[in-house]
Amino acid sequence: MARYTGPTTRISRRFNQLIIGSAKAFERRPFPPGQHGPRMRRNKQSEYSVGLNEKQKLRYTYGLLERQFRRLFEKAKNERGVTGERFLQLLESRLDSVIYSLGLAKSRAAARQFVNHGHIRVNGHKVDIPSYSVLSGDEIEVKTAPSSRQMATRNLEENRIRPVPGWLTMDNEAIKAKVNRLPTRDEMEQGINEQIIVEFYSRY
Repeated sequence: MARYTGPTTRISRRFNQLIIGSAKAFERRPFPPGQHGPRMRRNKQSEYSVGLNEKQKLRYTYGLLERQFRRLFEKAKNERGVTGERFLQLLESRLDSVIYSLGLAKSRAAARQFVNHGHIRVNGHKVDIPSYSVLSGDEIEVKTAPSSRQMATRNLEENRIRPVPGWLTMDNEAIKAKVNRLPTRDEMEQGINEQIIVEFYSRY
């Protein structure tokens, strides 16, 4: 299962916002991470650097490796619609991202593990592939095994303050959800300028 397994807090420090890792470990500081961080200045970035950083920020947010991330972008580029928005939709409609959005996991990394361990069923069938793309009308549920239900119930309780986006409907009692439609731009990642990423891949 391809995923980022390197340091996490330093990634958030690099972009000066919490992307992955623990919120408690993340500190906003006026210098980059690393041994020489305090002596480094944040100089004006080149156009290439701006595009690369925006792309990396989104990639780390969803925890994908470059090959998988680029393949998803190429798929978005070849489909109808606005490439940047369609790209975000493809990222957001991955099963692990949906599990995270439903509150069944505290992070996308935890959601990926939850799916990979076989706790999820889609339309009545076991799906253990985190990159599986959900479609409008799909029904998602946690399998009936006590261990799966207990874990899901605990996660829902811990994440109850995080609202479920409008494109999904969650039944906490039955631990079932439905995909009403694909997400709109305002229901997806807000701290990203996807047009910069489109231009970056187009040029480089």
